[in-house]
Amino acid sequence: MKPPKELQPLIDDGVVDEVLRRLQGGKEASVYTVACGKDIRCAKVYKQAEQRGFHNLARYQEGRKTRGSRDARALGKHGRHGRRVQEAEWQSAEIQALYRLAAAGVRVPAPYGVYDGVLLMELVQDASGHPAPRLNDVEISPEQARLWHQFMIEQIVLMLCAGLIHGDLSEFNILVDGNGPVIIDLPQAVNAAANNSAFRMLERDVNNMRETFGRAAPELLDTEYAREIWKLYEASELTPESVLTGRFERDPTLADVDAVLTQIEDERREAEARQRRRDEADAL
Repeated sequence: MKPPKELQPLIDDGVVDEVLRRLQGGKEASVYTVACGKDIRCAKVYKQAEQRGFHNLARYQEGRKTRGSRDARALGKHGRHGRRVQEAEWQSAEIQALYRLAAAGVRVPAPYGVYDGVLLMELVQDASGHPAPRLNDVEISPEQARLWHQFMIEQIVLMLCAGLIHGDLSEFNILVDGNGPVIIDLPQAVNAAANNSAFRMLERDVNNMRETFGRAAPELLDTEYAREIWKLYEASELTPESVLTGRFERDPTLADVDAVLTQIEDERREAEARQRRRDEADAL
């Protein structure tokens, strides 16, 4: 296929030999399969900030370090430099998260670097060697749902032990290769220790997994892993080997403001997910 303009510099520099096809298009980025020597990889081309539809972006960026005072001031404004800084930080966050999580043993695509605003990474493949489907496109048996739910809770714990929360984990940004789920799309990854919304984002990620796998295995809908995990994390007792029960006793005398806010946020995210599916269907 004819290379998009964003990938032409990588071809000119010999980083990419050929663009094979567009794999996915969406509001935030377009993903292409590319040939790099004998390897087939993914190239993620980020869209410009003004073309994207991120909501509550400041909440995700809270706790991230900005390179200098000028850049920090620019982020608080809506000028051209501020948008460039925002764009660079959004891309940098994903590549840093990928390297950090891969080193921690989390199942994410192997990253190969960022070139001119394009992220090169592993092409996740199914058992037949084709690009792996997203979790929302896979039929799941009750037993598979239980196994994969347990696996995803373990992955969330591994991420938190590495200091990160995905922040947008759902069936739409998990791929399924020959060995199971692989987590993708990390530009919004949250610094757990420095973000005031960290627990709400962790709870949403965990509950999204509960709802997704609970459709096949309804008993999972009664689990309460998020608060159990967070209690251990706040006490500095969470480790990848922590034994979790999925049960948490709440204090009935306390108003659960976090639960109300989480429900509101979940409903908004569901509306966004429906719109994302429509947009991606139109783009294909």
